[in-house]
Amino acid sequence: MTFEKICVVGLGYIGLPTAAVIASRGIEVIGVDVSKRVIDTINRGEVHIVEPDLDMLVQATVNIGKLRATLLAEPAQAFIIAVPTPFKEGHKPDLSYIHSAAKIIAPALEKGNLVILESTSPVGATEKLSAWLQVLRPDLSFPQTAAENADIHIAHCPERVLPGHVLEELVSNDRIVGGMSKKCSDLAIKLYKTFVRGECYTTNSRTAEMAKLTENSFRDVNIAFANELSIICDKLQINVWELIALANRHPRVNILNPGPGVGGHCIAVDPWFIVDSAPEEAILIRHAREINDAKPNYVVKQVVDAAVQFKKPVIACLGLAFKADIDDLRESPAVDIVLKLAQSNQGKILAVEPNISHLPPKLQEAGIELVSLKKALEEANILVVLVDHKPFKTLTHNDINTKVIMDTRGIFRHF
Repeated sequence: MTFEKICVVGLGYIGLPTAAVIASRGIEVIGVDVSKRVIDTINRGEVHIVEPDLDMLVQATVNIGKLRATLLAEPAQAFIIAVPTPFKEGHKPDLSYIHSAAKIIAPALEKGNLVILESTSPVGATEKLSAWLQVLRPDLSFPQTAAENADIHIAHCPERVLPGHVLEELVSNDRIVGGMSKKCSDLAIKLYKTFVRGECYTTNSRTAEMAKLTENSFRDVNIAFANELSIICDKLQINVWELIALANRHPRVNILNPGPGVGGHCIAVDPWFIVDSAPEEAILIRHAREINDAKPNYVVKQVVDAAVQFKKPVIACLGLAFKADIDDLRESPAVDIVLKLAQSNQGKILAVEPNISHLPPKLQEAGIELVSLKKALEEANILVVLVDHKPFKTLTHNDINTKVIMDTRGIFRHF
């Protein structure tokens, strides 16, 4: 099969960069999204998310006619689904976005097509996608019933990129390809080799799904160790940053840095998919998630205790994104902390987030004010560092020496 036209469903933090990278290889790409605002933005050659160099790549591929966005799927040789997979109440996986994507692409499917699920998913989600498509298109055969002879080929290939480095890592990182048959895997690898320089490793769809969950759960467990260690060090009056630096001098020790919690749509979510699949067995994974989920409450208590010394506290929270130098606020512990501080009525709450132009509605409704770093330094008597954005790292001792500092990221560890 020659891939002349690809349809990418979901034009967010993974889908749009993937669509643009493929289009830059001279392949026609149709991007599908449910948001007309997103569609219109991309068709103007602009972007709605912050990712280095993405704006230039989208503009270039739109201008040469290789990338365009639409609300409806069109016939293509391959369909890549990159939609959110959040969880519902009780940390139950929410596959409704995948189900909706199946409904979007089903009318456009033709015999011989390849469908790849890139969304991070609980084990068995790729099989569910194939089953949903079978119901929607009973005139076509799928791998669960026709195996190698299926009309439509289904595979799972989870993204493994770091926000802020997405365009580079989409090309350079190895990929895990889990087809529902060998032919499914072979076709998926052929597609990825049009733009991936890393190795492509094949397995079945369930193992591919579990691999992504395992990678993020491994990191979550290690972050939980660091976060628990930071709480212990506070109690014992030990500088956790110095301690970790010294412990990491051991040749076989590599402790991660603590923080205000864990955010993002991967590490903060994926472990719960494993817990949901094996609740009796996933003891350590569950406990790590609980430690990291509890860290924002610990930070809030520290700030509340510090605010007591001021008659009119002004608390400036530096950073809202879930990690440094991006605009992604999904599952961000910083957002949780800022909201809880506002709800605690401790004083005026200022938020500094250089990568966004307006606050999410829930923060606006809580009376939080989005301000510049300069204004925060002028007004605040308490600084809470929640994200280690580059502008915050440029602050000097003279900028902060009159403030009470709550540094959850260790950017002032040497002051």
